[in-house]
Amino acid sequence: MRLGPDLRGLVGLLLPYAVGLVALIVLPAIVTFGLALFEWDLLRPARFVGPANFQELLGDEVFRISLRNSLTFIAVAVPLRLLGALILALLLHPRFRGAGAYRTAVYLPTFVPDVAYALLWLWILNPLYGPLNLILGAAGLPTPSWLTDPDAARWGIVLMSTFTIGEGFLVALAVRAGLPSQLYELAELEGARPLHVLRRVTLPLMAPTLLLLLFRDTVYSFQVNFVPALLVTDGGPPPYATTYLPLFVYREGFEYLRYGYAAAATVMMFVVTGLIVYLQWRVIHRWRRQFAI
Repeated sequence: MRLGPDLRGLVGLLLPYAVGLVALIVLPAIVTFGLALFEWDLLRPARFVGPANFQELLGDEVFRISLRNSLTFIAVAVPLRLLGALILALLLHPRFRGAGAYRTAVYLPTFVPDVAYALLWLWILNPLYGPLNLILGAAGLPTPSWLTDPDAARWGIVLMSTFTIGEGFLVALAVRAGLPSQLYELAELEGARPLHVLRRVTLPLMAPTLLLLLFRDTVYSFQVNFVPALLVTDGGPPPYATTYLPLFVYREGFEYLRYGYAAAATVMMFVVTGLIVYLQWRVIHRWRRQFAI
């Protein structure tokens, strides 16, 4: 069957994406699912063990701690990140002098490489001479031991993640800029209060994009804490206060050379992520009528 010029052009545009999708996502996923059924340390031939790796995971206390840490992080960080991106997009949407500089400042932390960003926060969170505790102390507020106290360390990782919201901010800003100005002019003529306009006009119109950002950030948050937990807190303070699932997988695979076991943990992380996204979709599907204008 011969393709028309328009269809050939469309296939040409999609082909690089399809090749990258298969090479970078589909094939590694298949290999990971297969490797999860084997015991392999690169030194001896792989040995088929079936579901034994998954059974061991269910009884692994460190895995349960890392899973609980990851779920807690998602429950706290995802709403904060989404709320921060939305608020900044609404505040910086109007055109005013210096708006471009403020928008750049919001996106800048996302542009910084992960390792450099983590090392910067290692200095910021230093309990002795870090600027954060110096500012808190000067204001008469408590100065937590960010690197040695388990609860403070968890909040430190969350705090680090709330500044890397540049992508969500740009998406929310673009969506807000694309909303029909006639609706706001009509609301102004009718004397609607700003909070009423926000609740009945802005948020319902932005809701579909915000939901996509919520799903995307949920998946992203399973990975965003890897570098901070590795370089800033090293998975501690003991016992495993900031050991998240990605760090657990990294250590099992690259430090202990248990590649099959690490692959099984990766599969479990994928399943948990899919389950969370599905539950979010179900809840939002039930509440969809509340977004109607």
